[in-house]
Amino acid sequence: MIGHELGGRYEILTRVGGGGMALVYKAQDLLLGRNVAIKILRQQFVHDEEFIRRFRREAQSAASLSHPNVVSIYDVGQEQDIHYIVMEYVEGQNLNEYIKEKAPLQVDEAIHIAAQICDALDHAHQNEIIHRDIKPHNILIGKNGRIKVTDFGIARAVTSSTITQTGSVLGSVHYFSPEHAKGITTGAKSDLYSLGIVLYQMLTARLPFLGESPISVALKHLQDEFEEPRVVNPLIPQSVENIILKSMRKNPQDRYQNAKEMMADLETALSPTRRFEKKIDFEDDAYIDAQKTRIIPAIKPDQYTSKKSVAAAAAPPSTRNLPQEENEEEWEEEPRTQKKWLKPTLWIGIPLVIIGLMIAVVIYVQNLVFVPEVTLPSVVNQTEEAAIKQLTDLGIVIEEPIVREVKEGFAKGVVFDQSKPEGAKVKKGSTISISVSEGVPSFTMPDLTGKTYTEARQMLIDMKVPEAQITKKEENSDDIEPGKLIRQSPSANTESDLAQLQIELTVSKGSASFAMPNLIGKTESEAKAIIQSNNLKLAKESGGVKREPSYFAKGEVFKQWPHEPNEKVDPGSEVIIYVSTGYPPEAIEYTFNLPIAPAEEGKQSKISIKYTDARGENIDWGPSQKISHVQTFAIDLVLAPNKDGVVTVTRDGQYLDSYPVKYIDAKQGTVQIPQIEQPPTDPTTFQTDENGNPIGGEVSTQSANNGNGNGNGNGNGNGNGKGKDKKNKDNQDD
Repeated sequence: MIGHELGGRYEILTRVGGGGMALVYKAQDLLLGRNVAIKILRQQFVHDEEFIRRFRREAQSAASLSHPNVVSIYDVGQEQDIHYIVMEYVEGQNLNEYIKEKAPLQVDEAIHIAAQICDALDHAHQNEIIHRDIKPHNILIGKNGRIKVTDFGIARAVTSSTITQTGSVLGSVHYFSPEHAKGITTGAKSDLYSLGIVLYQMLTARLPFLGESPISVALKHLQDEFEEPRVVNPLIPQSVENIILKSMRKNPQDRYQNAKEMMADLETALSPTRRFEKKIDFEDDAYIDAQKTRIIPAIKPDQYTSKKSVAAAAAPPSTRNLPQEENEEEWEEEPRTQKKWLKPTLWIGIPLVIIGLMIAVVIYVQNLVFVPEVTLPSVVNQTEEAAIKQLTDLGIVIEEPIVREVKEGFAKGVVFDQSKPEGAKVKKGSTISISVSEGVPSFTMPDLTGKTYTEARQMLIDMKVPEAQITKKEENSDDIEPGKLIRQSPSANTESDLAQLQIELTVSKGSASFAMPNLIGKTESEAKAIIQSNNLKLAKESGGVKREPSYFAKGEVFKQWPHEPNEKVDPGSEVIIYVSTGYPPEAIEYTFNLPIAPAEEGKQSKISIKYTDARGENIDWGPSQKISHVQTFAIDLVLAPNKDGVVTVTRDGQYLDSYPVKYIDAKQGTVQIPQIEQPPTDPTTFQTDENGNPIGGEVSTQSANNGNGNGNGNGNGNGNGKGKDKKNKDNQDD
């Protein structure tokens, strides 16, 4: 797929991930000039029309979401048998990878992440979209620290389709809600349960429920209690543990009523007012008890005080709980003159009758549930038909589909393996898997002399050679033109076992090639000098130079074609360089004047600034700065209609905040400058005058906010930056 242009618009650049359902690629949107992520369905699912229909419908529904913490879906399409979804490209890592590297996380960081996920869920739930598969793998962390939730709505398509037969959904069982595990309808509270598990995992570095199989884990969600977070990690505040305990209640009615309620709890969890919060208490666990197997207590003889009691005790267990009639006749005391033998007889006889009836019930139930055992025979070396008949006659079920593969030493249609050994004792109705040989076809190696690698490979595939058994080896050759075979192994007319065959095709690379130099960012004259010194030449087309607007500085090379940097290239190859004529007319150069405060007024803090704009991602604004009072920094951005800006600040090595600068706001002059609160002052660090102002040349907070202090850049009286269209700038240059 690399290099393929999908839908006439998306150029596939590289593969960045994949799962059981789809492969994910980074691509370039040629129309809008931006990077996107494209999720392409694996081939085994493209012929399932019902799944495709659900998949497209859910993806289109999720495309309606627009939220800073939700990965945006841009497009859903199909090209022949390729079904794909185009979505926002987030450069960073997923939360699962982050947890593996750093868990247990700091409490404030985990709360910050969970609150952003909760905000995304609240937006989705208000739009009647349930995620159904909240887990760390579906949560992305951008390089600017922003959390993005992906794959909204896709879980419905997965769980409603035969794709579940592949087992691809079982990887999420550790985050299933109890209602999800039971297979009943899930709602917004199910997402909150899964979020509770994610928060638990971030703070403890472990999952609440583990098991030997997905089924055992699902049962634990239904029946078992988990080890409380503070037992695992005592550093977790009680207020935070309460959030986890409430979100992970098995009864949905005991959980948060909606994502907004949970988010409000997260935002105040670390406030001083909740420092001494008590552990949350729930009234009962009747919901859990209802999921468990009940034990019927034993019946004692002295419990029977009436004729009805004896009858109830003698009845089968299924009828013991029927209500008694109100006009029940009770035992009447016999006259004192009754015979002496009657009472002992009753005391002995009644228990014997009860025991006899209970034994009869046990035998009856055993006969109902008893399944006879059979001894498994060996069906290896039998034909498929004979093996199936023998096993079926014994009451053994053959698992479908039957495994079929080439097996040396076994003729086609003969069983060469069975999943359970000969002599094993199994119940009637048990299943067994058998493997049947497809035979051992012979293969005669053809003569591939003079063919290109593509021609030779296709010829072998047409002869039923598996692609995995064909390998390519490249060598330089001055005699054979590039792309054609130098030699083949095995040699022509060699007889081979196709199952064991390994073919190596050695292909000419022509004369010695070398890595293409990187011309990006060089001036036109520098690029031409590099091309000449590397025995390359400019293409005849347009003199090898094309000039177009770009987000590189005027006169710099922003693209080279057809050879990318470090790509193998032959001497004498032609190259076209694209030289920037300056920013496009729709671009805006905008100066964002950002006030930043130290951690404590009068004490030095180390400030690092990165920015993202139309020129690239996470670019260093400059060397780190040391400040001891509020200062305003001028960050020059280049914005495009399809590329807003983001400024990210780190203070003393810790992430401080990110400030979005939208194109439309810059164009209209409505960019909001953050208001900085005066940090706490350490009076020992400098002297002050009679009005409390620092002495010694330090810039006051007021002057910094008014844009009159050091580092005010292009700020005006209220601290706002300035932006101007590139077109206006060009007119001024004229």
